[in-house]
Amino acid sequence: MTTLAPPRPVRVLAAPGPRHEEILTPGALDFVGRLAAAFAERRRDLLKERRRQAMRLASGSPLGFPMVTAAVRADPFWRVAPPAPGLADRRVEITGPPDRRTAVEALASGAQVWTADFEDATAPLWDNVVGGQLTLLDTVEGRIGPPAPGGGEHRAGGGRIPTVMVRPRGWHLDEAHLEHDGAPVPAALADFGLYFFHCARRRTEDGSGPYFSLPKLENRYEARLWNDVFLLAQELLGIPRGTVRATVLIETVTAAFEMEEILHELREHGAGLTAGRRDYLFSLVRTFGHRTDFLLPERAGVPMTAPFLRAYTELLVRTCHRRGAHAVGGRAAQVPGADAAAREAAVAAVRLDKEREAEDGFDGSQVACAELVPVCREAFDGVLGERPHQLDRTREDVEAGAAELLSVRRISAPPTPEGVRTGVAVALRCFAAWLGGRGTVVVDGLLEDTATAEVARTQIWQWLRHRVVDRETVLRMLDDELAALGAAYPWAPLEEVRALFERTALAGELPLFFTPDAYARHLVRRTGAGGCERG
Repeated sequence: MTTLAPPRPVRVLAAPGPRHEEILTPGALDFVGRLAAAFAERRRDLLKERRRQAMRLASGSPLGFPMVTAAVRADPFWRVAPPAPGLADRRVEITGPPDRRTAVEALASGAQVWTADFEDATAPLWDNVVGGQLTLLDTVEGRIGPPAPGGGEHRAGGGRIPTVMVRPRGWHLDEAHLEHDGAPVPAALADFGLYFFHCARRRTEDGSGPYFSLPKLENRYEARLWNDVFLLAQELLGIPRGTVRATVLIETVTAAFEMEEILHELREHGAGLTAGRRDYLFSLVRTFGHRTDFLLPERAGVPMTAPFLRAYTELLVRTCHRRGAHAVGGRAAQVPGADAAAREAAVAAVRLDKEREAEDGFDGSQVACAELVPVCREAFDGVLGERPHQLDRTREDVEAGAAELLSVRRISAPPTPEGVRTGVAVALRCFAAWLGGRGTVVVDGLLEDTATAEVARTQIWQWLRHRVVDRETVLRMLDDELAALGAAYPWAPLEEVRALFERTALAGELPLFFTPDAYARHLVRRTGAGGCERG
């Protein structure tokens, strides 16, 4: 057993809300405090290393597969743990925020997995964070389930409901409403710890387990940190080692070069890798936006069939299947509307995307809308049949080196005026939704979220830096789209949205993320003095 000194208490720096006491119990806060005491300093060191790596790459250091881990990649024998209960068949996964309405829809969707997303799909207002934990607690205790025919809610009786997976926030974010040892608790540990304390044992007893989707990892060291968090959490609560399973989103360009190493660090807790394609584009621009050979056209001009994205996704499948892990495709963001022609086009686009992923060897994929679950399932049923996965398809034909992963020049092109305007509009609408407490918003039939906003604002920064778009044009579009935003969203705080756009898209230096800035501004708005709502 690991011996830990009693941690300093975690302080809740927020006013109590309805049922908050069910989540913020002394035991749960003590558990989060033990995690923070054990890992907060290590997490800070890893964030410093992120900044150092970013500076090295910006100064011209090449990005490649690490030489020091060549033996890990060359060893043909190691594997991750076998699929855990409820994770053998992952052909359709539905993702969304952990609010009650989404939970009801997801659990009735027929998907194999529901990923409750505290990261890109949730604006981290304190009520959203605690409310999401209450949703998960109610789900595991049977108080939320598919809607009954006569209305109301109930837990599914005879039918199978999706396996629940939780996506905590990334290592780069803090939870300002929880304080430990004079500092904010890392948001990842807050989200993980509260869910694990209340639900891990219950999940194990109901035949599944505490399963997680890990976002924004940049290297193997960050995976090792998560693995050590899992080990300590299981030990503290007396849950058998290896019960936790984690799927890692490969959504940073540096992580794409360490996929095998990330799985190796998580071996006994590893469940697979997911292609986080929107954030991957964001990471590419954030990492290499200063270079003209990484100049991207607007998002619509970067299909998943682009050579560098094909290399990334095919290498992900090969890596996963070589190590006995599931490969999960990217999320379809389409939300079919009322117009028949638009609905048909949206469904056709999703079907084509999912058929390509199934044929490439993925074991499943993600959708954002319950209406698209049957479309995704049909695409994978056509390849998998009665099999739960295609781990036996090892894709030894794939050869993707550094040159292939970074072959962006082949699609480099200046953006169209329509593409620039769309980028401005999407960023503004996402910012407005986020500042208003919503993590997602539908724009032109697509469910846009934090990842979308990051792609939009970093691309605008990149186009301005390389003078393929002039600043005056962007400012005119900003004025136009703010006026349109005000008409569509009368509640939107337009001045704050403008200020956030100017700080994160028009500044001389590109901020790594917009979310810490927006979070700080939100706290100022709520308190008027830059602090948290204190109870």
